[in-house]
Parts: sequence; C-alpha cells; structure tokens
Amino acid sequence: MTQKRHLPPAPAVAGRVLDAGLDLLDRQILDPDAVPVSTVDDLELTTPDDLEHLDPDSPPIIESLLTGPILLTRVFGGRLPDSRFIRIPWKVVADPGTVVRVGVAADSLDASWTERWMRDHVIARIPGGRHDPE
Repeated sequence: MTQKRHLPPAPAVAGRVLDAGLDLLDRQILDPDAVPVSTVDDLELTTPDDLEHLDPDSPPIIESLLTGPILLTRVFGGRLPDSRFIRIPWKVVADPGTVVRVGVAADSLDASWTERWMRDHVIARIPGGRHDPE
C-alpha cells in the first residue's frame, strides 16, 4: 500500500497575484469615466534583486503598464526601444479586470494622446461621429 504525500500549503502572498499574459496584456485601459486611454502592450517589472527589502524568492512586482506604437513590430518583428514606450504607473491602476481601469482622468495621462487625436481628426469627420447614437 502506498502512502499519500501531502504538499505543503502555498505561501501567503501580499496583494493580488496576476497572470500577466491572461490578465493584463492587450487589455484596454479606461479612465474612471470609461474614456479609452490605450491598451496594455507590455509591462515594466521590478525583480526582487532590484529591491533589497524583498525576499529573493518573491515574484516580480509590476512598476508600470507600457503602451506605445508597436503595430509595426508585431507585423515585422523586433522590439521598440524603451524610450518609445509610454509608461502608466501601476499606482494609478484601480481595477485590473476585463478592462484595466485607472483612477485618473485620461487627459492627465500621456498615453491617451493617440485616442484623442483619432477622436478629433478621424472619428469626428465621419458623419454622426461627433455624438452618441440615439
């Protein structure tokens, strides 16, 4: 007869554990008024080696959500230089759910300039594009 082995309980983790590939990447970012800001293209992480007060075995910590003009890199390959990414600090993220909600207005973030430009220069020129449908 074989004995059953019991696994030790998982260690307690302070905060919420996220799977970046499933819970964050390619999610739309909305401000408190549900105004689109951008999408999450990448993440900026801090490893336990960078912070001395963390246990070396602890998981990485999210510093910022990164967004930027990555369409061409997805089509042709490669990676944008870090200077081309726009950073949204993790401390302004209010809810990483189906969409990532931030707790600040979209106009206060540099990442929303493309949404504002598209709204003002493209969508507004389409007949009926200046108001909500009735």
